[in-house]
Amino acid sequence: MNTQVQEVAGREQRRGTLFGRLRSYFVYVPLVYLYTLVLGILSLLSSLFDVSGRVQHGFARLWARMILKTGFVPVHVEGLEHIDPAHPAVYAANHLSALDIPVLLAMIPGQFRIMAKKELFRYPFMGWHLKRSGQIPIVFGDAHASVSSLKRAGRSLRKGLPLMVFPEGGRSPNGQLQPFMGGAFFAAIAEQVPVIPITIIGTYELLPMNSFYAIPGPVEMIIGKPIPTTGMRLRDLDKLAAEVRNAVAEMLSSRAKSVASTVHHRGTEVTEKTI
Repeated sequence: MNTQVQEVAGREQRRGTLFGRLRSYFVYVPLVYLYTLVLGILSLLSSLFDVSGRVQHGFARLWARMILKTGFVPVHVEGLEHIDPAHPAVYAANHLSALDIPVLLAMIPGQFRIMAKKELFRYPFMGWHLKRSGQIPIVFGDAHASVSSLKRAGRSLRKGLPLMVFPEGGRSPNGQLQPFMGGAFFAAIAEQVPVIPITIIGTYELLPMNSFYAIPGPVEMIIGKPIPTTGMRLRDLDKLAAEVRNAVAEMLSSRAKSVASTVHHRGTEVTEKTI
């Protein structure tokens, strides 16, 4: 057994209680599969007459909210004023957990399209929904294989539909922010639309990578100010990626400092009362 597997096993052993594990394995996970099956079928049927994707996005949002409610995952959102669903933009979020997509679908207003790993499009029901609802498959690290997908992303933005990307290329294996890939911002520069950084906090602790054991708990989503791409060229991809990553990292750092300050303040109050 390698070190990474040992770390994952040790972390899983420390998370929660036996009751929590049984609840997750025998109640929560089966219900998630049930929601995916039922709403996936309804979404596929609606795609026969829903050319705009509005109804399918509605089913996806309902699926996301049901998952969060069933898992007892309340989400606190800041910065919604930075999003205008009527104008195209690229939303760039950090990626910590399989819970991230339900959080984004449930909390971000208006329709948007997701640029997701091509492998997800092969799953029954979920993959079928992704294809029929106009989501965009991407092969990270293979520019040649992704040319058609990048063109589709551009067409989505030209139609006025925002695009969701995960610039890290996948879920973080350790809960830490990973490097951002410049290619994730190709469509933003090509179409000269702003990038809106989104920071998700807390999903890794509830459902880390390579785990089927989800625990209840709160999640935060912080939406940063739009970063304009006007005048940028494709040679600026890495520069833009660094700027967006810095914005996400700054929001993470600011939240960590806020939490630390609150804990210190409460600790001081307890000490004063004790004295």
